[in-house]
Amino acid sequence: MSQPAAANPGHGSDDASAVRIAHSDWVRLRTLILLRWMAVIGQATAIVVAWKYYGVDLNVTLCLAVVGAAVAANLIAIFVYPENKRLTETEAMLILLFDTAQLSLLLFLTGGLNNPFALLILAPATIAATALQTRATAFVGTVTIAFVSFVAFYHIPLRMEDGGTVEVPGVFGFGFWLAIVIGVVFLGLYARRVASEIHSMGDALLATQMALAREQKLTDLGGVVAAAAHELGTPLATIKLASAELVDELDDRPTLREDAELIRQQADRCRDILRSMGRAGKDDLHMRSAPLSAVIREAAEPHLNRGKTIHFNLRDEAGSEVVPEILRRPEIIHGLRNLVQNAVDFAEKNIWVDADWSSDTHFVRIADDGPGFPPHLMGRIGDPLMRRRRDEGAGRPGYEGMGLGLFIAKTLLERTGARLSFKNGSDPFLTEDERPERSGALVEVVWPRSAIETRARSELGENRQMQV
Repeated sequence: MSQPAAANPGHGSDDASAVRIAHSDWVRLRTLILLRWMAVIGQATAIVVAWKYYGVDLNVTLCLAVVGAAVAANLIAIFVYPENKRLTETEAMLILLFDTAQLSLLLFLTGGLNNPFALLILAPATIAATALQTRATAFVGTVTIAFVSFVAFYHIPLRMEDGGTVEVPGVFGFGFWLAIVIGVVFLGLYARRVASEIHSMGDALLATQMALAREQKLTDLGGVVAAAAHELGTPLATIKLASAELVDELDDRPTLREDAELIRQQADRCRDILRSMGRAGKDDLHMRSAPLSAVIREAAEPHLNRGKTIHFNLRDEAGSEVVPEILRRPEIIHGLRNLVQNAVDFAEKNIWVDADWSSDTHFVRIADDGPGFPPHLMGRIGDPLMRRRRDEGAGRPGYEGMGLGLFIAKTLLERTGARLSFKNGSDPFLTEDERPERSGALVEVVWPRSAIETRARSELGENRQMQV
């Protein structure tokens, strides 16, 4: 059961599409300009020190001209583009290729890989792996390896003022070349992996914030509706009273009497509408707490008619003891809704939602009769944007294999103090006849009672029905 690969089509999919941003467009030109100034200072300093203090016979004019090309590129970028310019992926790639070519030319003039500063050619490729997409990163890395291979065989030797040549033994030269090539590949993959995880986590957290903001807006809207229904009750009652008096006084004027009756009828209609709105508003906002069973049913309500049977086993509905009241926080409702949706998506026919409590905890368990979580992903369930294999979810067209729905649920529920655990209801190697009824995925949510419980409903008082 590829449940962790499920995004939330009702919530998570929209959020996922909203946060798919081209991260390469986040690179500022000013950042690369600053890095290039640092490189220019280091290159110029190394050339002058090698020439003046170590007696290395360099073509200083040509070397400084190559450094000057980087200076000119920086000055052009500063005067042509604004400081806050964000680079496209192509622009960032071209800038990094220029830096790679400039450093390679400088190495060609200063001994090739015999130059101890040859290692710095790894910098543009590493930046590319961090900021660019895979294809652009691979291109920059390939060009870097090509330049390194060229200067390893073709370069101007380093000579001292006394005519001696600075060269390393051939085996060390090959080792330097191999180390740089491996460095380009390894650092590129390492930086790419870390950057991808950072971007994925950032996108998922943004989607979580968007989902929570949407839920909060719906809750706030309920409060506005309830307040409007309350405030409009008095003027509506006045209109109805005045229209009733007009009906009694206009017996001798049938046309005007019909208009007065129409006003009274419309006032009755408005009364019914406001009663409904007021009741909905109180349900959404004014009731800050509710029984655990009511919150669970509210969370599961959007998925009750999706062709699967949801069985509720909620002990507080038995009425055997004082019903615990919990806070109706948007995080709880939205998080449980995502978990129920995930179970409905992958269940064969049945989903079980159990709720219970003890003296110090509240407990919710959601199980289904589907195939269960993939064993190879058990340790990563709840991570955002998990990749799925091509064959997973093939029967579910249009479903995004990103794990964003479970990540949002886990993040929101943990924000309320909950602990979540993910497991399977049966061993995946059992036959169909040996599998228990609740054989699919099993999600357990446990809160400390003090984290979400509030005072009893009797202490809050009953809502008074609006009378018109």
